[in-house]
Amino acid sequence: MRRIGVGLTLQPDELFLDLLDEAIHADVDYVEVAPETLWRHASDAELAPNGYHARLRALRDEAQLPCVAHGVGLSVGSVDRPDAELRLQRWLARVRADHTDFGFLWYTDHLGASALDGLELVLPLPLLMTQSAVQRICARLARLQAIVPDVGLENTVAYFLLGSPLDEARFVREIVTSAPRNHLLLDLHNLHTMAHNFGFEPEAYLELLPLERVIEIHVSGGTESDPGWLASGQRLRLDSHDSAVPEPVWSLLEQVAPRCPHVRGITLERMEGTVDALAAAEVREELARIRDLAGGWR
Repeated sequence: MRRIGVGLTLQPDELFLDLLDEAIHADVDYVEVAPETLWRHASDAELAPNGYHARLRALRDEAQLPCVAHGVGLSVGSVDRPDAELRLQRWLARVRADHTDFGFLWYTDHLGASALDGLELVLPLPLLMTQSAVQRICARLARLQAIVPDVGLENTVAYFLLGSPLDEARFVREIVTSAPRNHLLLDLHNLHTMAHNFGFEPEAYLELLPLERVIEIHVSGGTESDPGWLASGQRLRLDSHDSAVPEPVWSLLEQVAPRCPHVRGITLERMEGTVDALAAAEVREELARIRDLAGGWR
């Protein structure tokens, strides 16, 4: 009988950690962290642990919770520049040190390019879905896998695409099935957002994914854009992680999780700055709902 863990993404914010301290200690089986939030640039240009790194280590030791990593900085789709190799070496060296500290159960990153022409973009931009991109991404994942054996990519959320959404599902399949212990992080709010904004059925996308490679599922909430943003007045769904998980995402979770035979965890995401005492209670209710659902799939 398999056991599906319940996880919570932690944010580098004192108020967030204080308000959700009870949930962290009582309601989850693991925590997820974005590795880049644990670092600062030292004077010698190396990446060094910051204060949040120490806070997370103390919390991990106190609560006895394992960690998984979900990054944005690997920039799997970036085309190499002369300085890219040095950047990557520094980044991987910091990941190796943190893996020694935290023992990440697995490590996933975003599909896209978060570093272009020497600029750090923070959020990844979509890629041309070509064979050369597949090869570049697989090579980056292989270097990461030399540090953390289980690695993966998250299906993207974007507000424009260089191709069609269903092409992206095929693109993801080719990457994550290219090597053993390559996995998929299936983000259901990303899928919900893309389906809403691009006008396709989520099931059509899911049918093209290798669900047997799903290691983790993300659920979260979001909002709609201001109609004044676009001349057409169209509202876009935003993947802002700033509200409760909507019912269409819960429905997707109920539909797809039983079809993912190797999923190890379901993680709730919530951004810092969006949690007050009322929202903290809401987060605990959502974690309980995830646990109830996961118990039915064992």
